[in-house]
Amino acid sequence: MFTSLKQEKYMLLALIAAIAAYPLEHWMLHSGQMVALLSGVALIGFIVVASMRVAHHAEQLAEKVGDPYGTMILTLAAVLVEVVILAIMMSNEPSPTLVRDTIYSAVMLDINGILGLAALMGGIKHGEQSYNDDSARTYSVMILTAMGVSMVVPEFIPEADWKIYSAFTIGAMVVLYTLFLRMQVGPHSYFFSYSYPEKRRKTQPEETEAAPVNLAFSIGTLVFGVIVIGALAEVMSKTLDLGLEGTGAPPVITAIVVAAISAAPEILTALRAALANRMQSVVNIALGASLSTVILTVPVMEAMALYTGQPFQMAMTPVQTVMVLITLIVSAINLNDGETNAIEGMTHFVLFATFIMLSLLGL
Repeated sequence: MFTSLKQEKYMLLALIAAIAAYPLEHWMLHSGQMVALLSGVALIGFIVVASMRVAHHAEQLAEKVGDPYGTMILTLAAVLVEVVILAIMMSNEPSPTLVRDTIYSAVMLDINGILGLAALMGGIKHGEQSYNDDSARTYSVMILTAMGVSMVVPEFIPEADWKIYSAFTIGAMVVLYTLFLRMQVGPHSYFFSYSYPEKRRKTQPEETEAAPVNLAFSIGTLVFGVIVIGALAEVMSKTLDLGLEGTGAPPVITAIVVAAISAAPEILTALRAALANRMQSVVNIALGASLSTVILTVPVMEAMALYTGQPFQMAMTPVQTVMVLITLIVSAINLNDGETNAIEGMTHFVLFATFIMLSLLGL
């Protein structure tokens, strides 16, 4: 038990920060804008640390059950962190565009950032990397459908009918995810897996040295970590809003921060998989995280909007719509042959750099 607690020292550090943040909240919010901004940045650091531990235990569970269940657990853990942070930030100081911008930022970060960087680095090291192209096509068409229904069509819905369409969106996302989940873990699970050729290992003993996974401890720590993240996000949202107030920072910066916090563990996992020549895991993580972000975050936040009676601005801006369409078209072309390479990775990474530049320009 002591060894397990020692391994969770960073989670305990995040817990201490959460406990200290509440009595210090008044001081952080009334000691000047710079103190508030620095406090917000420090709390983001603790949230990232906690989310890394959440991802670590999700990864352990993933290794225990294998693909495609493994990457599903990892992406669901990341989306859960994102939904918790979003819900808390929206309850503190509602922003009509925060949910939309966060989902958009997450898709850009997952597909263009994670997939692009992983394919680029993996391609440089291994050349062409193989994966199951059925998974890429399934993910891509579902992302396009989910974003079209929830983030493009709302532009044309009359304001008086937002509740009806919001309820329809919730139903549509639930149906889509139910079918997707049945495919991913049911008779079509082979869509999301790939049989890699076995490689000889020089040292046989190393294969038996892996520590056994304590399922109960990993699940408990994962849930506990999400609670700690929620507590930290409660104070972080207030200090960050005050710290950025009047600085001229683009409004989308907060959304990028939320998306980056939830994606941080996925980035490391995807890069490790790409360098180990396991591109199927990268595809499952990057595209699976994008799909889960849209298909799970939208119904939760739409339900919150219906409950409070305050609608969110879910329709993407013209620039966002164009970027999503370009991303999905490039993804459909690149991921159509069952192999990735460095050039394909670079195309996505250039799109990610474009997304960052547009965000800094306030577009």
